[in-house]
Amino acid sequence: MVFPFNSVQDFQILIDEDVELFRKAVREVVENKVLPRWQEIEKTNTIPKEIFEEFAQQGFFGVGFPEEYGGQGGGQLLTAVLTEEVARAVPSLAVAIGVNHLFGIPILLFGTEEQKKKYITPIAQGKAFGAHANTEPCCGSDVAGIQSKARKVNDHYVITGRKIFISGAEKADYFIVSARTSPPTEKRWWGISVFVVERDTPGLKIGQRFNVVGMRGEQPYEVILDEVKVPAENLVGPENEGFKVIVTTYDYTRIGIAAQAVGIAQATFEAAVNYALQREAFGKRLIEFEMIIQKLADMYMKLEAARLLTYWAATLADQGRREFVIASSLAKAFATEAAEWIARQSVQIHGGVGVDEETGVVRYLRDSIITTIYEGTNEIQRLTIVRQLVRQVFGLKI
Repeated sequence: MVFPFNSVQDFQILIDEDVELFRKAVREVVENKVLPRWQEIEKTNTIPKEIFEEFAQQGFFGVGFPEEYGGQGGGQLLTAVLTEEVARAVPSLAVAIGVNHLFGIPILLFGTEEQKKKYITPIAQGKAFGAHANTEPCCGSDVAGIQSKARKVNDHYVITGRKIFISGAEKADYFIVSARTSPPTEKRWWGISVFVVERDTPGLKIGQRFNVVGMRGEQPYEVILDEVKVPAENLVGPENEGFKVIVTTYDYTRIGIAAQAVGIAQATFEAAVNYALQREAFGKRLIEFEMIIQKLADMYMKLEAARLLTYWAATLADQGRREFVIASSLAKAFATEAAEWIARQSVQIHGGVGVDEETGVVRYLRDSIITTIYEGTNEIQRLTIVRQLVRQVFGLKI
């Protein structure tokens, strides 16, 4: 046993040549169509629609979604590679892709065949966007604490509540929405249900945009649900068991957050190396100073460790291994903290240039901070890691 796993073979990362060919194809599109527009995105706080159209044409929105529902196929590993390459240029664009998966994964795992055909197909084809409305003013990582309510009335539900920090809400055609269908009991998780709510449903309103520290171009919004009437067939999974739907979704999607972080770390590491090779101080290039050498070495170690953890978690998920849950938390916590640290060191190596908005280095630092928070804060990831470890090895709940 390789505690808490059973064998060293559990740590295999299986990557075939098609994945690398796909990565190169994504890199080419991103460098030609996205990277040249990063300043425009930062200044306007909007991702140009032409970029979305290009991604739809390339089939990028369909990666990770089954072909029978209009997708390109591929699993978590291929999605992670796509996310990493996009985040290397514009992290907020990677968020836009990830939000679609936040919408789609609960339907793929728990939805009906009709729901999959109706909602996944346009998302995977890039003809529509989804969003995931779970976080509330009272609670984010505490999924069991949500207070929005849904009451059953004949053949439909009526939802009332307020959601905050909802990425992609401004352009979403469909929302995954969590709400209480039964009052809380000693089992706090019981009584939550999940629904698909279409944007044009009366009572659904997009509220304020939150001016968060980073992710310009894909900043989150408030979503208000005022007596929103939803057909009963829009219930995703069993009534009152929506907690499982939500947290299982995050088991998968936090791999995507780790991949975002790897892309950020890659970009800032490359920038630091290039600058250290070019910049001179005291008659020497920066890369000749021992302190800079140490920084770059540590940055590179953390970058590659983050990538390996992310690819490993994705591989386990694609194999259908339950152990992927602990691996995804390991990857998310480590990669996002590594990205924040690497971005910070890159800014420091750049000196005054590093904090100049026009050079683009500091934007990655802002974005990296957000990755440590959403999809469950890293404090929650540490809780998940230990709980899963004890459950996996000893069969105990803590």
